[in-house]
Amino acid sequence: MTNKRPKILAFAGSLRERSLNKRVLKTAIRGAEDAGAEVTSVDLRDYPMPLYNSDDHERDGFDENALRLQGLLVEHDGLLIASPEYNGSLPAALKNAIDWASRRSDRYERGKIFRGKVAAMMTASPGSLGGVRSLAHLRGVLTSVGVIVLPQEVAVTFAEDKFEGEGWEMTDERTKVNLEALGAALVEMLRMTRAGS
Repeated sequence: MTNKRPKILAFAGSLRERSLNKRVLKTAIRGAEDAGAEVTSVDLRDYPMPLYNSDDHERDGFDENALRLQGLLVEHDGLLIASPEYNGSLPAALKNAIDWASRRSDRYERGKIFRGKVAAMMTASPGSLGGVRSLAHLRGVLTSVGVIVLPQEVAVTFAEDKFEGEGWEMTDERTKVNLEALGAALVEMLRMTRAGS
């Protein structure tokens, strides 16, 4: 069995600077790190991409930021993703990033970026449903590109009340435990699936 630390790429689907989902993600990251993972956290705002259009792709080549994102994805074993719910689904920026990264580029073959990776999902919302409807859609998208998605997921309801003002530190102990456990579960699954590799 390998002793190599699992490498996890963490990001939120929201582009807002202090989004609830970015703040919730931070707690899950801590759980993954405490379980022994090496976690790289990125912001999708640092990887702006045009809406995917295969005509533009053929004419202008592969988007530079999408290629950077592909490189990051290839280097990591697992994904921690926090997705807000926009009109009952995942945000366009998150879907567009996945669409770009799943395509063939000059450096990577189509289907090689996501296949076999393991993901854990969470969501947060100021409302009573916690954004949970977005996760069913995100699960379908990730599964379609070959990602293994953990069955457990966390939807943080009334998320604004789980932090002290605009702070990043979660004050609700039960939610904190659930999110840290999700991060740890991803690490455990990565260790199981990569044993002996």
